[in-house]
Amino acid sequence: MDNIILFDGECSFCNRNVQFIINRDPNAIFKFASLQSDIGQTFLKEYGISTRENSLILLQNNKFYSKSTAALRICKQLHLFWKFLYIFIIVPQPFRDYVYKIIANNRYKLFKSTKTCSLPSSSNQKRFL
Repeated sequence: MDNIILFDGECSFCNRNVQFIINRDPNAIFKFASLQSDIGQTFLKEYGISTRENSLILLQNNKFYSKSTAALRICKQLHLFWKFLYIFIIVPQPFRDYVYKIIANNRYKLFKSTKTCSLPSSSNQKRFL
């Protein structure tokens, strides 16, 4: 499978990002799985991704991408001007990941955590693994 986004299902910010992606992905190329789900855990093991990884994960072309690289690769596939954000890939990865890490480490402070995920609409249900 390709173009799978693994996200923190207990994070309101992450859930909003999933909805943001769905709304800007008219060709429905991305599929989604919560990191906490059985399938999410299977993907982590299959790709050798640390369970301590505090990041959005993109599985694409039999590789995984995390942090800012995952976010920018996702943007590259989105509708309209969002794809142009991919230009920031030229910024050195350590700097991009530093900024990403600040947001990731504070997401529970900035946005409430939740123990439940919002249910996808019937039209989007097939996009969740």
